[in-house]
Amino acid sequence: MNESNDELTLNNYLPSQVEQKWQKQWDSLRAFSPNPSDKGDPFCIVIPPPNVTGSLHMGHAFNTALIDVIIRFQRLLGKNVLCLPGTDHASIAVQTILEKQLKTEGKNSEDIGREEFLKRAWIWKEQSGGKIISQLKRIGYSVDWERERFTLDEKLNEAVVEAFNILHEKKLIYRGEYLVNWCPASQSAVSDLEVEMQEVNGYLWHFKYPLISDQGQILDEYLEVATTRPETLLGDTALAVNPNDERYKKYIAKKVKVPFVDREIPVISDIHVDKDFGTGCVKVTPAHDPNDFAIGKRNNLKQINIMNKDGTLNINAGKFQDLDRFDARKQIIKELDTLGLLTKIENYKNTVPFSDRGKVPIEPLLSTQWFLKMDNISSSCLKELDSKKPTFIPQRWEKVYKDWLDNINDWCISRQLWWGHQIPAWYVLKQSEDSIDQNTPYVVARNEKEALSKAIKEFGSNLQLIRDKDVLDTWFSSGLWPFSTLGWPNINDADFKKWYPNSVLVTGFDIIFFWVARMTMMGKTFTNNIPFKDVYIHGLVRDENNKKMSKSSGNGIDPLLLIDKYGSDALRFALLREVAGAGQDIRLDFDRKENTSSTVEASRNFANKLWNATKFVLINKTFSENYSLNESDEKYLELSDKWILSKLNQLNTKVSNLLIEYKLGESAKLLYEFAWNDFCDWYVEFAKQKFNNKESHNRKLSEKILIKVLTDVLVMMHPFMPHITEELWHKLQKKPEQILLSLQKWPVLEKKYINSQIDKSFQELFEIIRLIRNLRVELGLKPSQLVPVYLISDNVELTNFLKTLIVDIKTFTKSSEVFICKSKDIDKNDFAKSFSGIIGEIEVYLPFSDFVNLEALKDRLTKDLQKVNSDIETLNKRISNKNFIDKAPKDIVEECFAKLKEGNLQSERINKKLKLLK
Repeated sequence: MNESNDELTLNNYLPSQVEQKWQKQWDSLRAFSPNPSDKGDPFCIVIPPPNVTGSLHMGHAFNTALIDVIIRFQRLLGKNVLCLPGTDHASIAVQTILEKQLKTEGKNSEDIGREEFLKRAWIWKEQSGGKIISQLKRIGYSVDWERERFTLDEKLNEAVVEAFNILHEKKLIYRGEYLVNWCPASQSAVSDLEVEMQEVNGYLWHFKYPLISDQGQILDEYLEVATTRPETLLGDTALAVNPNDERYKKYIAKKVKVPFVDREIPVISDIHVDKDFGTGCVKVTPAHDPNDFAIGKRNNLKQINIMNKDGTLNINAGKFQDLDRFDARKQIIKELDTLGLLTKIENYKNTVPFSDRGKVPIEPLLSTQWFLKMDNISSSCLKELDSKKPTFIPQRWEKVYKDWLDNINDWCISRQLWWGHQIPAWYVLKQSEDSIDQNTPYVVARNEKEALSKAIKEFGSNLQLIRDKDVLDTWFSSGLWPFSTLGWPNINDADFKKWYPNSVLVTGFDIIFFWVARMTMMGKTFTNNIPFKDVYIHGLVRDENNKKMSKSSGNGIDPLLLIDKYGSDALRFALLREVAGAGQDIRLDFDRKENTSSTVEASRNFANKLWNATKFVLINKTFSENYSLNESDEKYLELSDKWILSKLNQLNTKVSNLLIEYKLGESAKLLYEFAWNDFCDWYVEFAKQKFNNKESHNRKLSEKILIKVLTDVLVMMHPFMPHITEELWHKLQKKPEQILLSLQKWPVLEKKYINSQIDKSFQELFEIIRLIRNLRVELGLKPSQLVPVYLISDNVELTNFLKTLIVDIKTFTKSSEVFICKSKDIDKNDFAKSFSGIIGEIEVYLPFSDFVNLEALKDRLTKDLQKVNSDIETLNKRISNKNFIDKAPKDIVEECFAKLKEGNLQSERINKKLKLLK
C-alpha cells in the first residue's frame, strides 16, 4: 500500500468535507472563469436569475443540476465555456418587504421619500440579497462567479435605458390611458402573465335599474341585470343588450337610472352581448371591465373610474367613498335590497383573476401607463421558427411558444413602484405649471442632460423637467439578460463577441411566456439574433404524493436539509436519475417525519460504492506509474478484460450522444448501471481472482484496466457528481490539486475494443450465474455448501466460451464443480432430483438429494405455495369485481393483472419443484 493513499483507504466518505474542499479549490483557482481569447469553440449558458429575495428551493436545485451537467460536459469536450450567474431585483417582492418594515416603524414609503427608500433597498439587498447565491454555491455550480450580474447593476441599467430609447425611437413604445390589471396590494399594474386565474365559489347578484320616460320621469318598470361585481354599478355608463334579442329590442335607446349616484344612462345594443348569460341584459362599466371597455370604445361611452389605487372607492362612488371594494359590495347589496331593487342571489362558481405577486383579486382599472407594441416584434420571432430558431427540447413546447406569439397583446411595461429601473422619460412643464396630466408632453432620453437638450429644442427654454416616477416591469430587464450580461449595447465587448448568442437556455415550462418569449423578441429586436440556439424545457419537482410543490400547499422539500444529510452530489444525482425524459415532471420521495429520502439515500449509497471501489483499486495497486494500456498489453487481455473495455467504450459513445441531445436522465441511468453492476459487481470480482497471484502478468494488466476503467467512469460521472469524482480522480491519478478533473478532456473513444458478440456472451454468463444463485437460494443452501452444477448446451461457441471461465463460474456460484456438456453426452434421468432452469440455449441443473434436508425443503416450499395461492385468490377477487375494473385507475388495474400473471407462474414453478421432492 502506498502511504500517499492512506487517507483515502482509511477514511470513510464524508460528503460535507469533500464538497467544501473542492468548492473552495475551484473558487481559489478561478476554475470556471474563462477568457474569451482562450482556445475552444464557445459554449454559453446565462442562467435564469433567481429573485434576490429568494432562498433555495427544490426547483432551483433541479434547474441547477440540469444546467451544471450540461456545462461541465461541454467543458470536458474542450469548449470555451461560460456559465454566467446572477440575480433579479424582483421589484414587487422587495417593495413589499420594505413597506412591511416601514409599517413596523409607523411609516410608509411616501413618508421617507424615494431617495431614502432606495437607499434602504440597496442596504437590504447587500445584507440579505446574497443568501440564495451562497446556497446555490453549495450545489457545486460551476459558474463564473466573477461575472455575477444583478439586474440593477450600473451596466445593466445602462442597457435597459438604451433599450427603452431605441424602442421609443422606433415608435414601439407609447403612453396612454387603458384598462390594466391593477394589484391593490402592491398598488401597481401587473401584466397579463402575472395574473393567476382561480376558481372561487361566489354569487351572481340580480338587481333592477328603473326605466326613465322620454320626459325624464322614473317609471314603475325596470331592466334586470346579473353581475358578480355589484359595486361597479357606481361606474356604469350604459346597459347593453344583444340587437337580436327579441326581449329587449323595444328598450334600445331608452334610459335607466343608476342607483345611488343619480346618473341616467342609455340602453345600447352590442352584438357581443351574450343573450344566455344572466338576464341577457348587462351593465357596462368601461373603466372597470375589459369587455365593457371594448363595448365602451365601440359605442363612445364615458369612462368613470370609481376606484382608488389601494382598492377603496373614490369620490365618484358618492356615499360609498373610502369603503374597501369588498365592504362596499356588502353595503350596496344591503341597500339595493332595502330599496326593493335586489331580486335574486344565486350561488355561482366563477373564475377570478388574482395577482400572482400580491395574492389578491385583480381590479381592472383605467390607468395611464407605458406600453410596448408587440405585433411586429413577435412576428419577427415567428419567422425565425421556420428555421428552428430556437429549437425546443422537447419539441411540443414550440407550439406553446408559437401560439403565444400569435395571440400577443401590447405589453404594459410600467409599474407604480420605486425599486427597479426608473423609466427614462421626463415630462415637460412650463415654469408656472405644477402638475402632470394625460396630455403633458414628455421626452425620452438616456439621461437628464440629454432630456433637457431635447426639451429645449422642441419646447423652448421656459420649462422644467419632472422625471416619470414609475419603473419598468421586471421582465423588461430580464428580457435583455442573455446579452446585457455580456456587455451589450457595446457589441465590441469581448464577451459579447465570443458568447452571444448563447448556446442553450435551461428553464421551466411555466415561464415560456414570462421570460423565454420576451428574450427572443428582445434579442431579435436589438441584436438581430435569437439569443440562444436551444431551449431545454424541464418539468417540475413533485412531492412524495406526486403533487406540485408550493408555498401555499406547504409541501416543499428543503434541498439544504437533504444536502446536509446526504451531500449535494447525492441530491444532484437523485434528481437527475428521476428524469424520464426532457420536459417530464419528476417525483422525489420524502419522509416528513424523519426528514429522509430513500431516493437521495440511494444516490448517497452509489457515491459510497464509487468511493469503496476506488479504495479497492488503490489498496491492491502494486505499481505507481506507467499504468496506461499499450499495444503490447492487448495480446494478454482475458475475456473479462475485453468485455469490460467493450462495455466502457459503448458507455462512452452512448452517454456522450445522450448528453449532446440533452437526455440527461437517460445518461445518468446508464452511468449508474455500468458503474454499479458491470464494474463494481462483476469486473472487480473477476479482478480479485487475478489478484490471488501477485506476480502474474495478468494481475498487473488487471490493475491497469481497473485504473483505466475507473478513471474514465469518474470523468464521465463528473458532470453529475462533481465533488466526489474530483476527489477520487486525484487520489487515483496522484495529480496535484492545482490540476482539476473539471478541466480535463472527455475520455478518448477506442472503437477497436467494442465487441457486440462478447457483450452478448457475458450477458448470458451473468444470467446463468444469477439462475444458479437463485436455485441455491430456493434449495436453502448455505454459502459454505459447495454443490456441483451442470450446464448443458449444443451451442459449441457458447460452451467453449463458458469453459474458459469455469474457475470464475465456480467462484461466483459457490460450486464444487462446473460440468459443461452436450445434450447427447448426458442422461437427463440422472437429473431427476435436481432444481433446474433454462437460459437461452443453456440448461442448468443443480442436483440436491445429497445436499439438502428434503423434508425441510418440502415444508418451506409448501408454505411458499400457500402464500402465493392466497395472493392469487385475492387478486382474482379484485379482477372479478366490475366496479374495480371500471373505476380504478388504469395503471392500478394493469398492475393487478401483472401481479396475477406472476403469481400463477410462481405457483406453477413451486408445484414443479414439489413434484421433484416426492
